[in-house]
Order: sequence, then structure tokens, then C-alpha cells
Amino acid sequence: MGGDVGLPVTVPAAVQIARQYPDTHFLLTGVPEQIEQALRQANPGDLSRFEIVPASEVVAMDDPVEVALRRKKDSSMRVGVNLVKEKRADALVSAGNTGALMAISRYVLKTMEGIDRPAIATAIPNQKGGATTMLDLGANVDCSAQHLLEFAIMGVALCEAIDNIQKPTVGLLNIGEEAIKGNEVVKEASALLHCSGLNFYGNVEGDDIFKGTTNIVVCDGFVGNVVLKSLEGLAKMIGTMLKQEFTRNYLTMAAGMVARPVLNRFRDRVDNRNYNGAALLGLRGIVFKSHGSADIFAYTRAIERARGAVVRGLLEKTATAVTQMTQRIDRDNAESTIEQK
Repeated sequence: MGGDVGLPVTVPAAVQIARQYPDTHFLLTGVPEQIEQALRQANPGDLSRFEIVPASEVVAMDDPVEVALRRKKDSSMRVGVNLVKEKRADALVSAGNTGALMAISRYVLKTMEGIDRPAIATAIPNQKGGATTMLDLGANVDCSAQHLLEFAIMGVALCEAIDNIQKPTVGLLNIGEEAIKGNEVVKEASALLHCSGLNFYGNVEGDDIFKGTTNIVVCDGFVGNVVLKSLEGLAKMIGTMLKQEFTRNYLTMAAGMVARPVLNRFRDRVDNRNYNGAALLGLRGIVFKSHGSADIFAYTRAIERARGAVVRGLLEKTATAVTQMTQRIDRDNAESTIEQK
């Protein structure tokens, strides 16, 4: 349950994925009677691959975090996170309240050893025909340089697990490429990333996200959320303006008919539904956040991304990357101490 639409989207999407991947089973949390009705309408065939786990409450999209965390302990979201903690579920996909999902997941699952703060990461389409992974997108408004380094490590693990990219490149979002630019946190983070052993490209600017200059772009959650919301607004504006221009008169309508194949291809390339499913990284469990207004197709993409994270060992890769980075930092600190003596 949860999200702007709820069961009419989440259940049919789960049914589609079940048909596509015979090894996948679903635990559906919520009011049993409502889920049963949605399942009947979706016509899943083999019901044995769907288990209903009762939950009497729903976290509303406008619920404050403290309400979701402390008062609604039997919400479908909380029950789902508990299933991941109990290892009854390998991953959770939710279209619910983002702040509540992050708070509940962090409280129940805890962060990985070596990770101070979890981060939200998603894929943004770029002009190369692929996608740029960007994080953080709003979980952490204020970040230290060490946090940005941790985000980079988690982003690398995500790209390797989900996109099968070896040694993905990392860019640090800044107001310019030059090392002298940026605030002190960004400058310090750049220095840490240069010494991290990651495939660090250097500073990148906002347009590099869409150029595909690097596989990963790292920033604090304040900047990341502004970029994401601006992108969503820009996409809607372009769509609205194109529709207005192509319906202005009979001549432009005819031009629109001629241009339709090109416009459809363009729409498919930038359709954010293809990249639905933001990962909540740094937790001791796999959690993916679908867009609240996702349709069935978009929600299936979120489930596929979560499934890919499980199959390709996202948790294990993240833990290994964090351990290696911690050992590297400890070794460098020890060598620095010896040199000073």
C-alpha cells in the first residue's frame, strides 16, 4: 500500500514481474481483503508465489516522520521493513512517503558498519543513451566531506551491482571543474576522493549529469534534491510546451503528425519511468523507493532494480567496498604517523 495510487499499481506490477521471473516471490503488506481483491483483478495465475502479510495502518504521503515512526508501528511500510530485517524478504519496494521510509528503514535495519549516514541514489538519463547515477537526493541536507566519500563508495557498489559497470567513474558536483572552486566541504571531499582509490574523475558541473561525463555524481542531499525536482519540472514544462505548439493550428497539427515518430523516440529516451526506483544505500538491507505517482510500468522497473540488487549482491559489494576503504584509510594514517615520527 502507500503512494499516490496504491494497490491498483503495486499489485499488477508485482504480478507482471512474477510472470517475467519465475524464481521471484512476493510478500504483499496491507489490509488482506483489499490485497486479495487487487490480486483477483490482476489475475496472477499461480497464487502460491504471493503471500499477504497483514498490516492495519498506512503511512500517508503527508504524515510527519515522527508519526510514521512512532505511532504507526503496524503500517504496511513498517511491516515491510521488518520483513527485510527478519530476512523473510530479500528487498523492499515502496511508493510511500520518502522521509518516513528512510526514517523507518534506518531505525529498523540500521546502517552498515563504516557508514555514518544512508543516502538516496537514482539513475538520471543522459545523452549517451545510458544513465548517470546520482546521490544523495535528499536524505542528508548537511554533509561532511567524509559523508560525500561514503556516498561515492556506495554509488560505486550500486553501479557495479545494478548496471554491471566495472570501475565506474565518480564525479563530485561543484560550481566549476577547477580545484579552487567550491566550499570547504567540497574541497575537502575532493581531496579525500583523490586519495580513495576510486576511479575519481574530479569536479563536475550540473550539465555533466546529462552529458554522462561520469557514471556517478556525488553531492549533498540539499543540492541533489533541488537538481532532481528541477529536472522533473523541466521535463513537464517541455512536454506541455511541445503539446501547446503542435496543437496551435491545423498546420502545426500536421507538422506534429509528421514529427510524431521522432518525438516518440525522444520521449522514450528521457522517460523517467524507465529509471524508476531510487536505492536507499548504506542500510543493512535492500530498500528501493518508487516514485509516489508511478504507474504500473514504472513500478515494475523499481521492482526489477531491487531484484537486480539482490541477485548481484549489492549488500555484499557495498560492505566489501566500505571495508577496503576503511583499511586503506587506516593504512594511510599509520604510514603518515610513522613519517611524522
